[in-house]
Amino acid sequence: MIMECVGGRNFAAMAVSTCATWRSQRRNPMRTKTTFSSHHRFISFKVRASGARSESYVAVKEDFADEQDYIKAGGSELLFVQMQQNKEMDKQSKLADKLPPISIGDNVLDLVVIGCGPAGLALAAESAKLGLNVGLIGPDLPFTNNYGVWEDEFKDLGLERCIEHVWRDTIVYLDDDKPIMIGRAYGRVSRHLLHEELLRRCVESGVMYLSSKVETIIEGTDGHSLVACEHNHIVPCRLVTVASGAASGKLLQYEVGGPRVSVQTAYGVEVEVGNNPYDPSLMVFMDYRDYAKQEVPCLEAQYPTFLYAMPLSSTRVFFEETCLASKDAMPFDLLKKKLMSRLETMGIQISKVYEEEWSYIPVGGSLPNTEQKNLAFGAAASMVHPATGYSVVRSLSEAPNYASVIANILKKDHSKGMLTSLRNNGNISMQAWNTLWPQERKRQRAFFLFGLALILQLDIEGIRTFFHTFFRLPSWMCQGFLGSTLSSADLVMFAFYMFVIAPKDMRMCLVRHLLSDPTGATMIRTYLTI
Repeated sequence: MIMECVGGRNFAAMAVSTCATWRSQRRNPMRTKTTFSSHHRFISFKVRASGARSESYVAVKEDFADEQDYIKAGGSELLFVQMQQNKEMDKQSKLADKLPPISIGDNVLDLVVIGCGPAGLALAAESAKLGLNVGLIGPDLPFTNNYGVWEDEFKDLGLERCIEHVWRDTIVYLDDDKPIMIGRAYGRVSRHLLHEELLRRCVESGVMYLSSKVETIIEGTDGHSLVACEHNHIVPCRLVTVASGAASGKLLQYEVGGPRVSVQTAYGVEVEVGNNPYDPSLMVFMDYRDYAKQEVPCLEAQYPTFLYAMPLSSTRVFFEETCLASKDAMPFDLLKKKLMSRLETMGIQISKVYEEEWSYIPVGGSLPNTEQKNLAFGAAASMVHPATGYSVVRSLSEAPNYASVIANILKKDHSKGMLTSLRNNGNISMQAWNTLWPQERKRQRAFFLFGLALILQLDIEGIRTFFHTFFRLPSWMCQGFLGSTLSSADLVMFAFYMFVIAPKDMRMCLVRHLLSDPTGATMIRTYLTI
């Protein structure tokens, strides 16, 4: 899971109102290839808070390519997403203090990477290490996400020093039966150490930086891309890669008619307690037990949730109430209410709050259009695991190979003097897109989307049955599914095993889902495509 942090703001009472309108604008014909929709949605939030400390927060007015882009950005929970993004993290260095500035002028960069999260920093560093003249553009914001990872995966990336806490094993509670031990160590990533490590790599490889928001990408008549930023800054380059997060519809085209975006939301608190019920040596991956035992249906019951808990010591714990996925984002106020009710029922008394966190992860949705010139990476390239919300490990692991492909394409293209042709620019981008999204990867994603659609339809009892079946699979299957390492053929075997060991009701549910849900037909069609 990725737990995104928002600074502790003590809102005793809050009222949020949204005002949204659509309006049409004429577009410069030079921009038609980099803008997907002719409509922008303008969102304005007004927040009133009262209490011991009177505070207020007004969300920044933003525009989005379409409704799906708006949902990816935060939708009705946009206020909390922006609060999280603007959280102060004093230990993390400013990019502008460490990286040389991009020279605004006639110098043409080989590659511009838009976005300064883990995916953007990793790709910029790897590309510059291969000899490319790389510019990084984006707001100079710290890492505020609180990442949880499987220890072995981060070790494989050479980033074990960035893990600040490790649990020897992970545990799952689905009901009152015996808990399930996963048999795999789990780690909490230090936001500070990961940021500084990726920044160090950028410094050593010679990445340049501009702290600015990108407004659009324009195709120049000479075949170069012109990255238009705030304050009328234009940065020319040979190729652009967008790594600015899931809501990148203003800069990228996405396939039309794809699946609707769903959302994983979670509210968490890191607290001091006097009666921690969990073993500090075990990370609680899921606790789906029903502590409330409510017989009367309530609004929270419409969203099945589980508790995700990191016991950092015998008295300090991070608790997070998580909705794995929903068609419409489960509101944070409901998540908070459910978490506090759960902790109270468990007899857990909070003596001190260190931090509040709001996590908002778009899952599913369409792939980028792989015929466009501009490239993408990370969440902007739909690399988030549709069924789990994981993305950081995949982005960090694929950055070296993706950078190598981009470098080889640009160096080969430059030596042949082909850059003046817009048609050839599209061709070189296609090679990079095919590296990121080959047909094998598309098959895997179609399978995950099928699984996501199934989860969205299950009630709490159905989800418990599903995970009882899932964790009975061979460990290599469970780990491979969670880590996106199973091949499309492995996933077929995964489905067969699930069907065989599932109870009768779950088997019938799987068959109905395959035959009736659009993701079933899409998965079959994708698997049959050569």
